Amino acid sequence: MLRYEVVKDNRRKFLAITGLTPEEFELILTAFRDAYQRTYPETKTKAGEERQRKAGAGRKGALDTIEQKLLFALVYQKDYPLQELLGEVFGLSQGRANEWIHRLLPILKQALDDLGVLPERDLHELALHEQDREDAADFIIVGIERRRQRPKKAEKQALHYSGKKKTHSDKNILVAAARTKRIAYLSQTYPGKMHDKKVADTEAISYPENATLHKDAGFQGYEPQVRKTCQPKKSLAKRN
Repeated sequence: MLRYEVVKDNRRKFLAITGLTPEEFELILTAFRDAYQRTYPETKTKAGEERQRKAGAGRKGALDTIEQKLLFALVYQKDYPLQELLGEVFGLSQGRANEWIHRLLPILKQALDDLGVLPERDLHELALHEQDREDAADFIIVGIERRRQRPKKAEKQALHYSGKKKTHSDKNILVAAARTKRIAYLSQTYPGKMHDKKVADTEAISYPENATLHKDAGFQGYEPQVRKTCQPKKSLAKRN
């Protein structure tokens, strides 16, 4: 069974299974503990009723510590395994794994929000959200495609088929701080066939006016209201 106490000292393995370094884990852990205690205080039962007995009695569960709970949530988020497999890794049944997923993911989201690291989802609020951040001077915009199950209907197949990736996919636009690689904005989900620039135009994202935006060839012609946009150009082929 995967235990936090066992893997925390193996930096390479810890990064591989959670996507975080031990230091980043500890940073999230504090906010995760606070969010969990607010949602499930020790003075009340899971159903929200006042406890008749002190918390902690009875058989210890597989996710018996707050570190183990956070590890469970992060492994699920990074690798998205089948619940049957996730249960085997953490010593749970499939049903209990499902229950913990639905209990812990909202807590993780709240903890990340408390830390101020969740990407903005409101296209009109990005400029306001970023204006006081030290790393908001330079941004990178990029289109991300992820493979999806092939739709059954022919019209949906055509809509989601990406000629670039040669598969059916969904697409999101990300805006990241260039210096810290922090994800500042995550767009809504679009069909994979949709061009990056068209998605960006549809989103109509508002940026801080003094920012520099770095973009690739997929955003050629995309010129939002920023201080400057930068796009790499292909070097001319050498002639003999």
